[in-house]
Amino acid sequence: MMSLLGRPDVEAGEVFVNFNQNITSLAVATGSGYSLYSLGSVDSTLDKIYNTTTDEIFLIERLFESSLVAIVSQRSPRKLKVCHFKKQSEICNYSYANTIVAVKLNRERLVVCLEESLYIHNIQDMKVVHTIRDTPCNPQGLCALSSSSEHCYLAYPGSVTAGEVQIFDAINLHAKTMIPAHDSPLAAIAFSPSGTEIATASERGTVIRVFSSQDGSRLFELRRGLKRCVSIVSLSFSTCAEYLVSSSNTETVHIFRLDRTAAENADRAEKQSSDDWMGFLSKTVTSYLPTQVTDVFSQGRAFASVTLPEAGVRRMCAITTIQKQLRLLIASQDGYLYVHSIPSIEGAECQLIKKHDLRLEDNYAMDIKVNSHQTLGVSGAAGGTGGVANAGGGGDGKSGAEKPGSSTGTNAGTSYALAVKGDEPGNSST
Repeated sequence: MMSLLGRPDVEAGEVFVNFNQNITSLAVATGSGYSLYSLGSVDSTLDKIYNTTTDEIFLIERLFESSLVAIVSQRSPRKLKVCHFKKQSEICNYSYANTIVAVKLNRERLVVCLEESLYIHNIQDMKVVHTIRDTPCNPQGLCALSSSSEHCYLAYPGSVTAGEVQIFDAINLHAKTMIPAHDSPLAAIAFSPSGTEIATASERGTVIRVFSSQDGSRLFELRRGLKRCVSIVSLSFSTCAEYLVSSSNTETVHIFRLDRTAAENADRAEKQSSDDWMGFLSKTVTSYLPTQVTDVFSQGRAFASVTLPEAGVRRMCAITTIQKQLRLLIASQDGYLYVHSIPSIEGAECQLIKKHDLRLEDNYAMDIKVNSHQTLGVSGAAGGTGGVANAGGGGDGKSGAEKPGSSTGTNAGTSYALAVKGDEPGNSST
């Protein structure tokens, strides 16, 4: 997630790109508005679901395949707007005391991240149900919200000097656990689709770890590289939870396979051999080695990787199943979407299938041949002066906001509720 306190990417003419929670659509924001694309047939075409010309967008999050989008514009960086893009209407807006640096949402909660606080909204009526104040300074808006309603956890940095991850139960509204994930400050975090696992990377960027979000136990340790430290930009579990993909400020994207069966068998084997002679010998030998050496021996390596044209470009990555085929999607802030196949055997190459140009104004994105080798209308707002609920002003985390759309009558509220559930007639765009 990029910082809103200084946007060199915007000045360079780049775009903001973001996948929705289940990787069925892609949001692309530019200096003149935003577009939403369906990923259902991305191997051949990239269909544009919606396009609008409005303020320059800082942040945009779509709620699954619903009609709801949460946006923050450059003109009003302290204001969150929740819009119904199919009806071209604004449902509600909230103003905060400081600049919004990240927005996350699922079917239960909407989380707004400021530099030193987090606001948790009940997405059904948009009331602020809890505020986490005085968080460690977080100008990059580093946070994650599980897409699962059953394990609805929020994660955010617990320190500015070490890689601590705070896990917060966003339904029952209490701290769950703190994970001392790295020695260096965090650079990236991501939940698995079920919300039961969380992946982390530090500012050094050499090791990626996966923990249980429920008890903090370490499940996997993955080695991205040995020599150079990098800045991890994107971490993402595949929708099947069997893979983890990472991108950085280098030209290489790494894919790791999370073999849980092998990990469980290894744990059992270690326990069984702990009392026999070989187990004793192994422990004796490794006890004389530096911790850093034994850690390197136990770390998993990348299952596959992709080398892109240039380094220094921010890229958001995702792995999902499209038309029964596993695909790696790389959305780049220089305005391209790369579609790769994922090999079935370790070490094989990821083949580039399609490259789409996202910078066009047409109703579809342009397919680039691959070498074989209307401004939103305001229909309603939450309570508060002038239709704006000031979530930054109240010390108790409750702004007294009314139900979104209530100023336009019952039908608007019903439409909003249906859109949140995802069962609004005609809502499935993918």
